[in-house]
Amino acid sequence: MVSLFCAIGTPLMAAETVEFGSDESARYLSELRKLYLASNDREALLAHSNGLLDTYALRAGYQVGQANPQDFLYELSVATPGELRIREEVRGPGSGVAVRNRSLSVFGLDPYLHYQCPPQGPSCSISSPVDGLPLVVILRDPKGAEELAKALSFLIRNLQKG
Repeated sequence: MVSLFCAIGTPLMAAETVEFGSDESARYLSELRKLYLASNDREALLAHSNGLLDTYALRAGYQVGQANPQDFLYELSVATPGELRIREEVRGPGSGVAVRNRSLSVFGLDPYLHYQCPPQGPSCSISSPVDGLPLVVILRDPKGAEELAKALSFLIRNLQKG
């Protein structure tokens, strides 16, 4: 797996890590607070991450030719201090719906998340910092995956502060 460290605006390859400087971080968080009219960074980061998850949701309609197309929908929340809750809803053909709730304890984790957008297939994935398995799966859009990985990295860093 290729890992590159980059600044905002630098093109990234198929498997990347996103890292930012402190001036850049302050500017990014300030812009998000203004955009979402949020009173704090965590609220803005949650709103932005959930908005990106909705915008780049992998829907069955994008999976033309796939044997079993499914909708993958996610929602993030903060359960307790230092814990990110991930609600995953998978809708299969017909009316089959599976819901899974996972909690990610952020203490001790590397907050810089990796994402992958393979050239084949309809999806990108953001890797879990715990085991490298997909944390979330979204529509194949490298720019969207980059922005989501960035927002989630900032959110994890924020949650690590307590």
